Amino acid sequence: MGFFSKISEGLKKTRSNISGAVNSVIKSFKKIDEDLFEELEEILITCDIGVATSTYICDNLRRRVKEEHITDPDEIRKLLKETVAEMLSGDTALHLDTTPSVVLMIGVNGVGKTTTIGKMALGFKKQGKKVVLGAADTFRAAAIDQLSVWAERSGVDMVKSVEGTDPASVIFDTIASAKARKADVIVCDTAGRLHNKKNLMDELAKMYRVIGRELPDSSLETLLVLDATTGQNAVNQAREFKNVANITGIVLTKLDGTARGGVVLAINHELGIPVKFVGVGEGIDDLQPFDAEKFAEGLFESEEE
Repeated sequence: MGFFSKISEGLKKTRSNISGAVNSVIKSFKKIDEDLFEELEEILITCDIGVATSTYICDNLRRRVKEEHITDPDEIRKLLKETVAEMLSGDTALHLDTTPSVVLMIGVNGVGKTTTIGKMALGFKKQGKKVVLGAADTFRAAAIDQLSVWAERSGVDMVKSVEGTDPASVIFDTIASAKARKADVIVCDTAGRLHNKKNLMDELAKMYRVIGRELPDSSLETLLVLDATTGQNAVNQAREFKNVANITGIVLTKLDGTARGGVVLAINHELGIPVKFVGVGEGIDDLQPFDAEKFAEGLFESEEE
């Protein structure tokens, strides 16, 4: 199954939620007027796109309708698709240009962070890269065990320690191991204790210092893993993590299991953080690089298409 098929299937619930409601509004109007825009904005807000982003989208539609002298309400869906694709476009690629490069994974417990790391490691391996995982979420013994399982499934090396070990020391050992193995990519798990931001901030700052000292010129991606099923709460989590880490991209998991995938738009627009990967299924190959145009197509394609 290609990317578009996977993203289209993964967005099935969200598409039914958003596109169905949008089409219903459009069909109820014979002309484009302010009432149409107000109803459309209300629909978008209720679909986890958020007030600020929904207002931005509708203002953009108003402008284009006026500039392009559009009068047919049926044209709104096409404009909406183009607006969403344009909003989400930009630099969504991973920048791993050095050997080794580092990917630091952050996110609260339960969002699918460990699973995402495993799938990402397999993806790198399929590209011919040598990968080393670092189990730096030492707050939970279960996290170390889970990552061990994924390292084995993905066929990559892993560095770990016992529960309670200083996470920065695990990062240090992982970097040393990666250098010795001449690895291409280091992927590190971290603890995500948002309820104690001071500890989290101190932990992350220490990890960044270790990476900066041991690999001063390396490419570094800090990816925040969010659960799409939590809707606007995912935006709040992203906002909180942005305050304590230099996030370079978002991984949105469990997109296939929710009607709340519109949250992608809110995260991108309100926080200016690009979505770089989406999880569209349980399979080990179901972590997909994000494509704005394909996402917009999958979001607004007709159910009969």
